[in-house]
Amino acid sequence: MGVQNLIGRRRPLFRRFGRLTGHGDRPFNLLLLIAGLAVLGLVFAIALELWGNSALSRAAFGWSFLWTTTWDPVAREFGTLAFIVGTLQTSLLALLVALPISLGIAIFLAELAPSWLRTPLGFLVELLAAVPSVVYGLWGLYVFIPAVVRPLSRFLAKYLGDIPLFTGPAFGPSRLAASLVLAIMILPTISAVSRDVFKAIPRSQREASLALGATQWETIWRVLIPYGLSGILGAVILGLGRALGETMAVTMVIGNSLKLGISYVQPGATMASVIVNEFTEATYPLYLHALVEIGLVLFAMTLVLNTIARALVWSVARRVPREARA
Repeated sequence: MGVQNLIGRRRPLFRRFGRLTGHGDRPFNLLLLIAGLAVLGLVFAIALELWGNSALSRAAFGWSFLWTTTWDPVAREFGTLAFIVGTLQTSLLALLVALPISLGIAIFLAELAPSWLRTPLGFLVELLAAVPSVVYGLWGLYVFIPAVVRPLSRFLAKYLGDIPLFTGPAFGPSRLAASLVLAIMILPTISAVSRDVFKAIPRSQREASLALGATQWETIWRVLIPYGLSGILGAVILGLGRALGETMAVTMVIGNSLKLGISYVQPGATMASVIVNEFTEATYPLYLHALVEIGLVLFAMTLVLNTIARALVWSVARRVPREARA
């Protein structure tokens, strides 16, 4: 009886504590708020660190650092335009190559593949994302470039050499090699996310389209893809983010030329590849701060492109039914 009386007296206290904490909702919401603020704090901490450690370069070159092309550590002259162009070139071409292939893989896995093939094939596609980037670089350097990139570069230089994008002598390590390796690296990310987007679309959308007389192809092209477009764009954002910041694989296959150029068949450099190549060679403060400022520019470029992409996703999501956004 004494124990029961003690428990009975404590029950009102437990009820008051439950009302005070919202039966766990308030502590849980507080933890989520702290986690969100921690992510924002981490972003600001990275930005402040990059800003502080690039002070000498910003004071010496100002905004001209972004549009000058000279990169001469001996003369202490630094400009990053060539590396900005190389980063955008390789990332955009990789995205153009990977997007249709990834979308085709996602559609096949979600809509067309037989059950006995869907699971193992999906596992193999996702396994590509777990391969280290240095392995992609070694494979690209010793297998992919001799077998695919060099013959393709010579073909493009021979028949499309009058176009600036393919002019000049064809090399193995080049912007084209980096772009194609990047396309292979971002393919599993885009395809896996897009597959999940298609699988999340309600079955009623497919049944309604087929009931109206549409073929399976028309259902996929005119119903499923528009319905899941915001999620597909989200997958593209993830792929673009990896392509912009990829370092080791690109460094091993791009050729690492510091000159400004737009030809895909010639060597080039990206901002990440320059940092990893020359960071250990920065023997004086201005050199080091110039490399850190490249990191700051890459950080800002990533934020701007992702912000634009998120705005695009938001604008597309407003046009689809509420069930698609759920």
